[in-house]
Amino acid sequence: MLKGDAIEMDYDLFKLGDVTLQSGVILPDAFLAYKTYGELNEQKDNVIVYPTAFGDQHVQNEWLIGNDMALDPQKYFIIVPNLLGNGLSSSPSNTPAPFDRGRFPHISVYDNVQFQYRLVTENFGIEKIALVVGWSMGGIQAFQWGASYPDRVERIAPFAGAAKTWPHTLVMLEGMKAALLAAIDFDTERLDDLTAVHMRAVGRVYAGWGLSQAFYREELYREMGYDSVADFMTGVWENSFMQMNPHNVLAMLWTGQYADISDNAMYDGDFDRALHSIRALSCIMPGSTDLFCTADDNKYEADRIPYAMFNPIHSIWGHFAGRGINQADNTFINNNLKQLLMLEPRI
Repeated sequence: MLKGDAIEMDYDLFKLGDVTLQSGVILPDAFLAYKTYGELNEQKDNVIVYPTAFGDQHVQNEWLIGNDMALDPQKYFIIVPNLLGNGLSSSPSNTPAPFDRGRFPHISVYDNVQFQYRLVTENFGIEKIALVVGWSMGGIQAFQWGASYPDRVERIAPFAGAAKTWPHTLVMLEGMKAALLAAIDFDTERLDDLTAVHMRAVGRVYAGWGLSQAFYREELYREMGYDSVADFMTGVWENSFMQMNPHNVLAMLWTGQYADISDNAMYDGDFDRALHSIRALSCIMPGSTDLFCTADDNKYEADRIPYAMFNPIHSIWGHFAGRGINQADNTFINNNLKQLLMLEPRI
């Protein structure tokens, strides 16, 4: 379900040059991997930005792109930028020394969106964005776009993603990180010893959070071809996580753990002010049984965004209600996006 580094290059690279990260570290020769779908119209007003989530690459976003869907490439120019750290954009696995593997610098969600903004403006000359949409960590990036560029973004639609990493989510991500670091006895001097095999335990930890209690109780894994919970954990969670580079995972975990749309000079940590600054029409779609991007957290956020609609995905697929697997959930998300795109923007 989650893929490792792609083999064939079906994407483009936007060279960022030497960039100063939010941390103050200069990352040399940075680059952003991206793929586009559809054509940019003459007015350059048909743009949708669709960032990737933790562990995903652009191909995992394609379930929501298609003819006659809300994200229709016959109508819109859809840009899918890959998260830094995911193996395609600048990452521990593709960056030379001194920033390779465990020495890769911390990348924030704010950094990602700043670089995506450069891609959109410098590479394509785009001034307005019709929609920023994303699942999970892609949803956090949608919120960040709305807060960072309130005069540029007309609509946002985060699904199963929050505007910051709330404390319980941080603890969950810390559990994933601990499962990986336990393989080297938590000795950060041995980070280079980590291999994909050590990702097995991380997959087991995630298995308990990605889907709801009801999903397991009702044995919906059988619909996916697995006869038991044990087979499901091995066939999906272990195998998918073991395709991922452990250093990339650590980089993305840090990005996820410390995500907060207000953690920057614009808002100086004032989360409510950052939410209130979002002028975009916002359709916020939490999974009703999501265990770590909870509907309650999203409700707090939606109540503080001026033009927000709060439309939970009523599903027992937990966080993965937004993953493009369950058709009923897919239809709900797609229909909400269609309705959102029909509304006149406020900016």
